[in-house]
Amino acid sequence: MTIEFLKNNNLILLETISGSRSFGLATENSDTDIRGVYYLPKDQFFGLNYIPQISNETNDITYYEIGRFVELLQKNNPNILEVLASTEDCIIYKNPLMNLLRTEDFLSKLCKDTFAGYAVSQIRKAKGLNKKILNPIEKERKSVLDFCYILEDQGSVSLKKWLSENGKIQEKCGLTNIGNTKGMYALFYDESGNFGYKGIIQHEEANQVSVSSVPKDEKPAAYLFCNLDAYSTYCKDYREYWKWVSERNEDRYNVNQEHGQNYDSKNMMHTIRLLQSCEQIFKTNSLQIRVDNRDELLEIKAGNWSYESVMQKAEDLIASIEYYHSISTLPDYPDAEKTEKILIEIREKLYS
Repeated sequence: MTIEFLKNNNLILLETISGSRSFGLATENSDTDIRGVYYLPKDQFFGLNYIPQISNETNDITYYEIGRFVELLQKNNPNILEVLASTEDCIIYKNPLMNLLRTEDFLSKLCKDTFAGYAVSQIRKAKGLNKKILNPIEKERKSVLDFCYILEDQGSVSLKKWLSENGKIQEKCGLTNIGNTKGMYALFYDESGNFGYKGIIQHEEANQVSVSSVPKDEKPAAYLFCNLDAYSTYCKDYREYWKWVSERNEDRYNVNQEHGQNYDSKNMMHTIRLLQSCEQIFKTNSLQIRVDNRDELLEIKAGNWSYESVMQKAEDLIASIEYYHSISTLPDYPDAEKTEKILIEIREKLYS
């Protein structure tokens, strides 16, 4: 089934302009997103071919089957509530039956989890991005050897420095465990190679050091500490960083680099907007999607706010949401019985 099929068969119930244009945040480069609602022909709805959602290839245009749409409203999905709360100038078409679904009938305290919860996840993502931008990881991967240290006097030196300064190589080293310690080893050195020591690591991709059989009368050349916890953390950070590099949107990343604020400014603009919508829901028991602080939000998008200022703005909004949520008169959840009756009424009239 295609969007063209829906339109040719008069199956559209609601069609709206959504996204930045509906929020009042569009600029000359903004795309036009379309969201809407449809219903299935009777035989498909009652048969096995139920299709809950239809989109174009770029997902700029998405329509939800009326049952799926109402289900998401019941869950207080922000995107779906915003479609239902579309302003008149953004509504392209609306079947009169859609007037049975009113935004205020679905708003509940659940919005704290859906609106603010999602926003908080985006803030964590922004903090992770900030960390990645400020702490790039070299492409050449470190090995366990980079996390090994030799105890020396009252401190320690890196293993690689110790080996270099003493004219030794790791392949001729042998390690033995030291009882009742974690990560500590006695290090022996066999210049001749006759003892068959395994070296500190057997290959560059090793995830831990190797231990060797050492003659009882041999004396340690040094004592070594291997910080495997730090190595594991590094490996995790390395994977995540280079995965991010391979998947990041280069155009958006370059824009963020240009303004130099080290966060995804477009994403944070929408995160702040979402938090402000959530605050408004609990302050007024209503949802108004057209923003009244366009200039402020576009300043954030342009990267004219520092990372610290944006984070402080978000934290202040979260604190405000917590307060207004605590005194809100909204129900804990939308009325499921009422919602079901409305959906049944809509379907009965569509299929009569």
